[in-house]
Amino acid sequence: MTFGDQGFPYGPPDPYAQFAAEQHRIEQHRIEQERIEQGRIRRRRRNRRAAVAGIGAVLVAAVAAGVVMAAGDDGDGPAAAPPAATATATPSGPRSAVPSVDASLPSDAPSSLPSLLARPVIRPEQAFPSKSVRLGDGSRYSRVDLATTTDCARGMSAELAELIQQGEKCSRLTAALFTDADRRSQVTVTVLSFARVEDASRVFMMASMDPVTYQVVSLDPPPEAGLPTVPPGSAGVFRRVMTVRSVVFANGQWGDGSETGEAELTAQTEGLLKHVMGTVVAYEDGEAGESG
Repeated sequence: MTFGDQGFPYGPPDPYAQFAAEQHRIEQHRIEQERIEQGRIRRRRRNRRAAVAGIGAVLVAAVAAGVVMAAGDDGDGPAAAPPAATATATPSGPRSAVPSVDASLPSDAPSSLPSLLARPVIRPEQAFPSKSVRLGDGSRYSRVDLATTTDCARGMSAELAELIQQGEKCSRLTAALFTDADRRSQVTVTVLSFARVEDASRVFMMASMDPVTYQVVSLDPPPEAGLPTVPPGSAGVFRRVMTVRSVVFANGQWGDGSETGEAELTAQTEGLLKHVMGTVVAYEDGEAGESG
């Protein structure tokens, strides 16, 4: 069994046709996200709703309803894992031009947004405050690595780095590696923060439509963690959500590269993603302190 997230084929022959197709997909994605969030947004807290309403790419509880396969001629092959975070990720084979994406903030953005964006970008110890995590379902996880950089291109694919260059640069990238109580899974959760909502929205839209191309890298476990390095090319579960000014990614894999246990790995990946999302949202909404 293989699993991952649905991607789009690489390298269309006509870059102008690709650009037009990307623009159409972006608009369709925006309309669909707005429709979905109309139902969800009423159940969110008022300050969280005010922060994201009307900007076209809003906070979501989960991007995809299920796990689908990502590579292959028809999208039915295995989804390869993002490369390990030992160097800047570079794609193999020919690259297609990164489309120009307009994600400007609309004139009717909520009045509370400027004050929220005035807060400092979330720091590593605020995004990942504990080495031990217990989720609502009772499952427990250990944080075995933590990495942060303001040179965000080092922790992502070349295409994602090029996309970010269309706006203002990323303010900070912080990633943490978690493993479950049995030390079988390896889930990297990455918080990619921006000074502007527009830039976070651009990344979220493109990563949602083409997660294979616009990806962040997974952390390799440090030697002291006593965990195996996931074999290159192993399948995984890839998810992302957007908060006010950050995009939170989660890449989940089995340490031995196994392609079985899809449902369990999906639950772990999505559970950790939602946990970190809640921490980031609380900070960005002003509900968490700025200690340290």
